Amino acid sequence: MTIGVYGLVAGIVKLDDAGLYLLKQAQQTGNRFKEILGKGLLAAAPRLMQFLAFAGTVAMFLVGGGILVHGISILHHWQLTVTDYGLSHLGSVGEVIAPLLFDGTLGLLAGAMIVLIHHIMVRFIAKKPTT
Repeated sequence: MTIGVYGLVAGIVKLDDAGLYLLKQAQQTGNRFKEILGKGLLAAAPRLMQFLAFAGTVAMFLVGGGILVHGISILHHWQLTVTDYGLSHLGSVGEVIAPLLFDGTLGLLAGAMIVLIHHIMVRFIAKKPTT
């Protein structure tokens, strides 16, 4: 599984190189299909990377919130209470979406708290006189 995931990541990273290669091949051989495919890959690579950056950030908030919910029992009980009350009227869709929203919100809040603490500590350390 690890080899597959790293292989997929390597393929995504090299997507623009593949497009450039196909474009050069098309110029040498006059192959219109390779030219269209190469241009398409070159155009798609930055958009794909932007999407993956956004999706990865959202996933990290969800995973972080999930770790906190599963590691701190009071948060787990809050999640059950909030999700049962909040989106239970949506049926099975609500049962899936509600915990994700709770985990994501908790992950976002925890991340914001860590950034705030970091900024406070940096300012405190920066103001500390040196001897």
